[in-house]
Amino acid sequence: MTHREGCNRGFLGHEVTTAARAHATNAAGPTYRCLMAQSDPDTCVDSIKALCTDFYVNLKVGVKMELPRTRETVLDLFERVRKQHPQMRSFRKYRDEFALETAAGEFPSRWLALRTNSLRSGMVNADSFRACYELHALCLQLAPAFLTLSPLDIEHVELLYGFDLSAKGNHDAIVMDALLSGSPMHAMLDLPEASPSKFEPSVTMMLGKHRDIEATFEVRTRAGDSRGADQRPRDVEPGQEPISVYLLLRKHANFTTLDELGGTLDRLSRLGEALVAKRVLPGLIMPLRNTIAAS
Repeated sequence: MTHREGCNRGFLGHEVTTAARAHATNAAGPTYRCLMAQSDPDTCVDSIKALCTDFYVNLKVGVKMELPRTRETVLDLFERVRKQHPQMRSFRKYRDEFALETAAGEFPSRWLALRTNSLRSGMVNADSFRACYELHALCLQLAPAFLTLSPLDIEHVELLYGFDLSAKGNHDAIVMDALLSGSPMHAMLDLPEASPSKFEPSVTMMLGKHRDIEATFEVRTRAGDSRGADQRPRDVEPGQEPISVYLLLRKHANFTTLDELGGTLDRLSRLGEALVAKRVLPGLIMPLRNTIAAS
C-alpha cells in the first residue's frame, strides 16, 4: 500500500510505511463529464473512489530541528488526537517513527505519524475532502504547543492527493501507452522486441502569483520494483502494488507566525481540489483507467 507515500521524504522515491488498508470497489465508474458536472467537491469524492482502488489525502509538516519525541510528548499528543477521533486507538512504533492509526478493520482509515523532522497525517478513502482536512487542521492546531514549533523551524508544508489503480501486466507499458500514445516520443520508443522496464513520469511546476507553491504531478508503477523487503509496503505482497498517481503541493517556509499554518492548509486544499478535477483526473487518471480496461 502507498497511502503514506507522498509525505515521507520529499516526494520522489519515497520509503513507504503503512496505515490500515480500505478496499474500495473498483467498479466501472462514471464518465469524466459526469464528474466535472458535480459542483460539490465532496460529492466528487464518490466518483474518485469509483474510479480508483484507493484514494487518500496526506499532510506533512517538515521542520529543520529535531522534534521532541519523549514518551510524555508522544503520548500526550496522541491522546489528544484520540479524544477527537476515538477510532484512532492503535499505537505503533516503526523503525523511525511513532504512529497512531485507526484500529484494524475500521473504516475510513486515519493515521498520524511523528518522525524526527516531520509530523504527518493522512486519511484513506474518506467520504469527503472535508473529513481529510479536519484531521490535518487538528494536527496543525495541536503541533505548536505539543511539539514546541516555531515559525523559524518550519521548513515546508505539503499536501498530497494520492490515487491507486489496480492493474495487471506491465505497469510501465500501461503508463507509457496511456500518456504517450500518438506522441513523437512514443514513436521513438517503439522498438522491436522491446518493452519498458521503468516509466514513471514526473513534472514539477511553480504556481501562484509569487511562484511560492511547488506542484508535482507523478505516476509510480512499482511493478518489478527491485526494492528490498524492508522497503516494500507491509500489507502488499510482491507484484500486487498498484499504479499510483500523485499530486503533491508544497509551500516552502516563509512563515512569520504559526497562525499562518491554517491559512496555508486552506490555500493548498483549494488549489489541490481544482487541480485534481481539472488536470489530474482528465490528464492522468482517466487515460490510465481506460488503458487498464482495454488491456
